[in-house]
Amino acid sequence: MQTQSSDLRQRTSEKWRRYPSDVLPLFIAEMDFALAPAIAGALHDAVERSDTGYAWPYRLRTTFCEYTKRAFDWSPPEDHVFVVNDVAGGIIEALKALTAPGDGVAIMPPIYPPFFEIIGIAERRVVEVPLMERDSWQIDFEALEVALRRDAKAILLCHPHNPTGRVFSPADLTRIAALAGKHNAVVISDEIHAPLVYPEVTHTPFALAADGVDIDSVTLMSASKGWNLAGLKCGQLVANNERVAAQLNEMPNDVRDRIGHFGVIATEAAYRSGLDWMAETLATLDRNRRLLGELLEERLPDVRYRMPEATFLAWLDFRRYHLGDDPAQVLLERGRVALAHGPEFGRQGHGFARLNFATSPAMIEDAVSRMAAAMA
Repeated sequence: MQTQSSDLRQRTSEKWRRYPSDVLPLFIAEMDFALAPAIAGALHDAVERSDTGYAWPYRLRTTFCEYTKRAFDWSPPEDHVFVVNDVAGGIIEALKALTAPGDGVAIMPPIYPPFFEIIGIAERRVVEVPLMERDSWQIDFEALEVALRRDAKAILLCHPHNPTGRVFSPADLTRIAALAGKHNAVVISDEIHAPLVYPEVTHTPFALAADGVDIDSVTLMSASKGWNLAGLKCGQLVANNERVAAQLNEMPNDVRDRIGHFGVIATEAAYRSGLDWMAETLATLDRNRRLLGELLEERLPDVRYRMPEATFLAWLDFRRYHLGDDPAQVLLERGRVALAHGPEFGRQGHGFARLNFATSPAMIEDAVSRMAAAMA
């Protein structure tokens, strides 16, 4: 499944082109594994028939609903499913459709950095409700209710959570839904990492946990992280009721024109025929997250690492090493290893960095060795 390092250097994506060749790039959420055979075959077939025109995404809705039934026991109506260019674009369209300019949108930092930007693009305001740093990262429900009562008209949820790897429980999701109902707030749930959940937990779509609560919500999913298709541009936006579906039906026609045709083809192949590949990939990632923990304990015992419940991303706490607010910058300069910069995830990321372990064991070992050498 894994691609050899020499082959990876031939790739032309951002991961392999942003930094010089002596830097080990583990910063961006892109996997180093070979494409699933079903997806590669579908794309090769499209090229062979010169099928490179505009996307026609409507058949994908059926495939998506069949997938969510198998994966999550969730069966949204097909006419509640809208295909968009990607999850970030879908969030912007959902905010535009379901909230008003200037409305506050609650987010839970440390959080996926584009959340700060896309809320601004949608002409809404960021309202920070930081997660509480306990034995596991937890939602501050008291602060969330204060935000909803005072200012926020929407909750932008990251579930599973990036960068901490938390999978929120059905009880957490139900409590969020209850607060949204009490304060007449919209919930937008980014579930892009839903396929990447480890065996000890189960992913519950927000819409499923909130079933029966009279709120407006949307759920966003994509094959882009689970099957490494980020460059192909295809996401799914799901309305939780007829009222929301009617509002999303008013999205501009240009939204469909932004969808990647190859993204639709690859996503259909992933959802229909890529589940065995996903199971193998999860098993590999499970071994990698455990290997990372063992290596850190041996070489960098003062780095605090909570093994993620989902994603292939490790949120590493370097504060005991006194590397300043941005340890990733120090590690890049001294160790030639590129991690994601913690402060970009909000002020709660000061002293942290995010490492992508969707790579080979050898690269994980190299990364830890470089970090240890940088701090020697």
